[in-house]
Amino acid sequence: MSALMDKCWRPVIRAVYQNGRHVRHSSYKPLDQAKHFPPVSNPMLPPGTFEGKTAFITGGGTGLGKGMALCLSQLGARVAISGRKMEPLQQTATEIAGITGNKVLPISADVRSEDAVKQALDSIASEFDLPTIIINNAAGNFISPTERLSNNAWRTVVDIVLNGTANVTLQAGKRLIKAGKGAAFLSISTDYAETGSGFVAPSAAAKSGVEALTKSLAAEWARYGFRFNCLSPGAIETKGAFSRLDPTGQFIQKTIHRIPAGRLGQVPELANLATYLVSDYASWITGQVVRLNGGEYPGSSGMFSPLVEVTKEQWDQLEAMIRGVKGS
Repeated sequence: MSALMDKCWRPVIRAVYQNGRHVRHSSYKPLDQAKHFPPVSNPMLPPGTFEGKTAFITGGGTGLGKGMALCLSQLGARVAISGRKMEPLQQTATEIAGITGNKVLPISADVRSEDAVKQALDSIASEFDLPTIIINNAAGNFISPTERLSNNAWRTVVDIVLNGTANVTLQAGKRLIKAGKGAAFLSISTDYAETGSGFVAPSAAAKSGVEALTKSLAAEWARYGFRFNCLSPGAIETKGAFSRLDPTGQFIQKTIHRIPAGRLGQVPELANLATYLVSDYASWITGQVVRLNGGEYPGSSGMFSPLVEVTKEQWDQLEAMIRGVKGS
C-alpha cells in the first residue's frame, strides 16, 4: 500500500488510519430492497451429490475457495485445496473436516510453477484419486494506476491468474485424457474481464484470457468428456480481496447503490452456484461465463439506470416537462 500513500490518496485513507495502523471498516448498510433478496447459505444440492468424486480447488485456504471447499465436502466430495501458505490451508482443512467428517487435503503449491502443479496432482492422486472436479480460484489483484505498475507487478498478476490457470488446467487435463476420465473445470472470473476496468488492468487482461481459454477448451476438449465454465462473481466481501481492492472500506456503500438487489453477495451463494456448475446437474452447460452479481453488471452498464434515484415527485415534474415539448 506504500505506493498509494501519496497526496491524491491521503483524503481517501486518512479517516481509516489511526496511530499509523490500518483500520478496516467492513460493515455496510444494505438498501431497503435487499429484504426481498435474502441469501440462503445451506447447500442446495442433495446430500451425497459428489460422493466418490475428488475435487481440487486452487486458492482454497481462504475466502471464496474455502467456501467452495466446504460446500463440496458437505456434499460428499474428497477435497484437495492448494495455496502458497500451508498454515491457512491446514487450518481450513481441519475446520472443514471437523464440520463434514470428510478428509480435506491441504497442499502448498504455487500455481505459477509447472513442477509445483505436477507435484500437487501427484499428491492428490496418491491420497484420493485423480481429481475430476477442478476449480481455478487462485488469484492476485490490487488497485493501482496503471502507470505506476512495474513489469514485475504486471507479470505477477498475469502469471497467477492466466498462466496459473493454464498450468492447472493443462496438467490435470492431460492426465485425465490419458486415464480416459471426464471432468468439470470451473474458473473464477470477474465481470470486468468483458468490459475492462481502470486501475486493475493486469487482472482484467488476465481474466479475459481465462475466459477465452475456457471457451476454447469447451469446444476442443468436449470430445474427452470435459466441461469448462467460468463463474463471474460481483461484489462478495472477503478479507483477501477487499483488503487490496477496497483497503479503506469506504467504497462499499457506493457499490451497494450500483447493485439492484441492494446488498453484497455472500460466499455460500457463490459456493452453491459453483457446486451446481461442476455437478452432473449441469452436464449440458459448457463454454459459458455465468454471472452472479445481484444485477450490478446490467445495472451499471445501462445509460439511464441511474434514474432509479429519481423520486416520484421528480418524475411528475419530468413528465410534465416532456409532455410540454412541442414537435421533434
